[in-house]
Amino acid sequence: MGLGGTTLQTLKLATIPTPSSSSSSLRSVFKPLSQSFLYRHSRRRPALQLFFVRGLSAPAVQATATATPKTTSPDEKGMKQQWKAAIDFKWIRDNKDAVAANIKKRNSNANLEHVLDLYHKMLNLQKEVERLRGERNVVANKMKGKLESSERQRLIEEGKNLKEGLLSLEEDLLKLTDELQQEAQCIPNMTHPDVPIGGEDFSTIRKMVGTPHEFSFPVKDHLQLGKELDLFDFDAASEVSGSKFYYLKNEAVMLEMGLINWTLLEVMKRGFTPLTTPEIVRSSVVEKCGFQPRGANTQVYSIEDSDQCLIGTAEIPVGGIHMDSIIAASLLPLKYVAVSHCFRTEAGAAGTASRGLYRVHQFSKVEMFILCRPEESDFYHEELIRIEEDLFSSLGLHYKTLDMACGDLGAPAYRKFDIEAWMPGLARFGEISSASNCTDYQSRRLGIRFRSSEPALTNPKKGKSNLAPPQFVHTLNATACAVPRMIVCVLENNQQEDGSVIIPEPLRPFMGGLEFIHPKPR
Repeated sequence: MGLGGTTLQTLKLATIPTPSSSSSSLRSVFKPLSQSFLYRHSRRRPALQLFFVRGLSAPAVQATATATPKTTSPDEKGMKQQWKAAIDFKWIRDNKDAVAANIKKRNSNANLEHVLDLYHKMLNLQKEVERLRGERNVVANKMKGKLESSERQRLIEEGKNLKEGLLSLEEDLLKLTDELQQEAQCIPNMTHPDVPIGGEDFSTIRKMVGTPHEFSFPVKDHLQLGKELDLFDFDAASEVSGSKFYYLKNEAVMLEMGLINWTLLEVMKRGFTPLTTPEIVRSSVVEKCGFQPRGANTQVYSIEDSDQCLIGTAEIPVGGIHMDSIIAASLLPLKYVAVSHCFRTEAGAAGTASRGLYRVHQFSKVEMFILCRPEESDFYHEELIRIEEDLFSSLGLHYKTLDMACGDLGAPAYRKFDIEAWMPGLARFGEISSASNCTDYQSRRLGIRFRSSEPALTNPKKGKSNLAPPQFVHTLNATACAVPRMIVCVLENNQQEDGSVIIPEPLRPFMGGLEFIHPKPR
């Protein structure tokens, strides 16, 4: 389509199965991404700046979307696997009972018996391949000597037969290895021993902060407030993009940017490196982050006829930064805070609880992500949830922190804390944040390891390095600010009888000093 001499390209989208489910000084904020980064860039620290990002007044990608899951034929399924996770199959076999119990309590559809059967077959096939390779080497060595022509011809035939047999077995081994990978990748992460057992209703409250605001007048929900204050336009967005899209207007745009910039600055004070990320990624990176298909209820938009999709969270592109690399142990932990737009199909979501800004297809989010040593991941998990709690307490929210039950954990999560805030217009708590410790589940798929500079405990073989072998890092992620739901909380909890809304004090410097949102004259 031509427009003023410019050609616009339209991406056609289709959905693919969702992948399953102490403060430092500001001088240390801009921590290097990697050791090589130090050599590619000046050591001079950039000046601290506010990161103003574009609001969600229009879709970031002009696209035609469908909610039909992509179907894959059995042949295509067999050919799809192009990467391999460093899964510890021996550990799974040796801890079969614990893995089986974990699969059961997490309501996973992983087939452990099939995985172990495939692993057993793969080991036997590997032995047979090695045996044939040995026989072929014996034949090759015999042919180096002086031989009668008849004996040489016999060895040539024997070598030819061994080669053909070996090629066939190696092809079978490759197919078996791919099948084993696909089945094993469905096995969820192990679960922290303190995680409650059961479904979402069995989650336990870790902390309750504040009390619900008391109003002496009828409470309005954010949709009514937005209409009266001229902050949203869902109708026009529905015509332009479809349902669950929206325009932010007037002070709502300032509120979005204020929330993002305030959150970003507060998290940077705690030693996190700021990032903006790609919002289109390879589908393999989504898979490597440990997500598994959930059939028709997909949350991921894929770009048709490509291997790319739109991100549902910045966790995915941030997780990919150090993919297939070994990080110096001295650089850990690596802490990132990323600003991005997120895109979700929200398949299966319906009802009054999903109205308005609460559940939408596109939104801005500030995400925290940490890579650390294995023994430190529990500590940093607690740090992430403290940061979230500090942010929400600063805004005066009434909220509770939950230790989520194992039945509610996505496949990558070892443990997950959720925060739910009181939303007066909905007259209930609504989820605004989560923090997950994924241990080495993602790093084994993404290939992210670290190496200590300390020497190995055992004497190395001749010609080998005396450094300790690399280990897989642990990864953690947490939501610092999911903008639409934070807007819901700010509007509904700070509404006044005259129809105005008070801006929480921490946000005012990031909104040009604005203290109130007043109704517009009619």
